[in-house]
Amino acid sequence: MANPLYDNLFGKHAGRDAPFLHLVDGTVISYRDFLAQTAQLAHVLTGLGLSPGERVAVQVHKSPQALALCAACAQAGLVFLPLNTAYTTDELTYFIENSGAALVVCDAGKTASLTPVAAGLGAKVETLNADGGGSLTDKAAAAPDSFDTVARNADDLAAFLYTSGTTGRSKGAMLTQSNLLSNAQTLAQEWQFSADDVLLHALPIFHTHGLFVATNVTLVAGGSMIFMPGFDLDEILAQMPRATSMMGVPTFYTRLLDDARFTKEAAAHMRLFISGSAPLLAETHVQFETRTGQRILERYGMTETNMNTSNPYAGERRAGTVGFPLPGVELKITNPETGETLPQGEVGVIEVRGPNVFKGYWQMPEKTADELRADGFFITGDLGVIDEAGYVSIVGRGKDLIISGGYNIYPKEVELVLDEQGGVLESAVIGVPHPDFGETVVGVLVAQPGQSPDTDAIMEAVKGPLARFKHPRRLVVVDSLPRNTMGKVQKNLLRDAYKDMFMLA
Repeated sequence: MANPLYDNLFGKHAGRDAPFLHLVDGTVISYRDFLAQTAQLAHVLTGLGLSPGERVAVQVHKSPQALALCAACAQAGLVFLPLNTAYTTDELTYFIENSGAALVVCDAGKTASLTPVAAGLGAKVETLNADGGGSLTDKAAAAPDSFDTVARNADDLAAFLYTSGTTGRSKGAMLTQSNLLSNAQTLAQEWQFSADDVLLHALPIFHTHGLFVATNVTLVAGGSMIFMPGFDLDEILAQMPRATSMMGVPTFYTRLLDDARFTKEAAAHMRLFISGSAPLLAETHVQFETRTGQRILERYGMTETNMNTSNPYAGERRAGTVGFPLPGVELKITNPETGETLPQGEVGVIEVRGPNVFKGYWQMPEKTADELRADGFFITGDLGVIDEAGYVSIVGRGKDLIISGGYNIYPKEVELVLDEQGGVLESAVIGVPHPDFGETVVGVLVAQPGQSPDTDAIMEAVKGPLARFKHPRRLVVVDSLPRNTMGKVQKNLLRDAYKDMFMLA
């Protein structure tokens, strides 16, 4: 029996001396050397007693070794669980406990706080630091550089990605080998990636965009990546002449446009700029084309589905749309109350079905049944419309999801923290347009009778329980929250009231 994910992404490059990763210090890591380290790490994982199907929770900084750890999990048949490096210990505790992780891999600085958490579950802890050092790679150094790949089926789980719920409880989206592999193969073909491509990779790899889109597309095509620790404007501009393509969030593109060094000549070597993870403002799209003569290709995906749609590579890339459903992906717009398919041009809930759609939520059968229909269609909760030419546009999001800089933020999680603060009667958290991040977080507070909340103190207080990207950028105190006749807060009115808060700044 084969291992479809490992064989078709990594294993097919065995022995290739072609470059895979270009580091900013000039180091080049070949496919052959990368896979040798992958095999060594797979030996370490199995040597720790991990069995196929067990979860490996990973909160580490971006590095070639971190990417090799992901590949090693695939080769050893383990389920990879990447976690945002901004998550606090409280947040990590839930993910580790809920997933039942058998191994936790973290930066050495986190071992003191995470070891007791892991110990309570019988899980092991190993370290992997930003420079690639740590207990994991120390052990790997003495291991053989070849490993007998563990057999897995296409329907076996390959990864968990946690996506927050509107109640504040995160859900573990279970992604199979087929989910990841089929999507990568489709995208590589649609975006015409080849072995000649050099992808400018400045995205994090704890998120589906940087890990399962950018990296896997490169692997399918056999190209290479300029593998940067993060987005650094000077470094992006310095490396761009060596690259052919870039995947980024809208923030990347607004920051490039803000720099006079980013010219048509600077982008001349690039064949493709792709944007996702957050809505790209039409204004940014137009400015980019005016500056470079190139149109950004925008696409639409989700944690639970990988990519669903894309503007065409060869055809018209329409600003304000996310293009057409990908080959093999069915997309329909439905009535949120009845589930019936709506006529073209009407706004409703986007539902998708295809080999990219996840298996369900870990240990949440009721939630899975609520959002994943028996016929395979996933109810995304996003509101969209299909125009006369078939282009899909996202016009809003159900569940009040905020996407800031490519990160998903669910208001309820922030509201629970704000409601606990002194002087606060209740709160409503909304996302408002931001020129750099696409959206940003605003907290609207109602004071306790006779009290005046100290907004500076509250801003400081949220730093403990919430990751930085979830922090409100501004707090507003109001007399009351707008409600409908059923008593539900009308967040659409709040968004309208504060929509220009940052756009006019």
